[in-house]
Amino acid sequence: MAILNLIFEDDPMLRRVSRPVEAVTPRIEQLLDDMTETMRANNGCGLAAVQVGVLRRVVVIEVEPGEVLELINPRIIAWSGHQEEQEGCLSLPGKWGKTKRPAAVVVRAEDRTGREIEVRGDGLLCRALCHEIDHLDGKLFTDVLAEPLDDPQKDKKR
Repeated sequence: MAILNLIFEDDPMLRRVSRPVEAVTPRIEQLLDDMTETMRANNGCGLAAVQVGVLRRVVVIEVEPGEVLELINPRIIAWSGHQEEQEGCLSLPGKWGKTKRPAAVVVRAEDRTGREIEVRGDGLLCRALCHEIDHLDGKLFTDVLAEPLDDPQKDKKR
């Protein structure tokens, strides 16, 4: 496994729409492994392939330690309710904001074996699913801000 380089807000690639994965190949499996390592090394809870410069519809999410969701070609098929909570992004370091998201979603995707799966999420998992799938469509969390916030780590950095 390898830690991949993140791309940041000023990179126009973050605004591009990612292409579907046609088949789960060893290269896609390696990408999933490397993305998980990269997400963990950067203390994130989610990462989309575009954030490491790969325009494929691949996402990893880990909101519970040790429980990594690997999603290939994810799409939200149902949502309900409303939540406004704090979000940040590995590609936008130091930026935080309260976003408007659904309270719960159902996502359909493929796993690393190519098997179709459904994931239901609420709370942080819902926000992470929405956030990472937005990345695949060229959207950033700043596009759905209800309110910008100060960096919660600012005082700890001094």
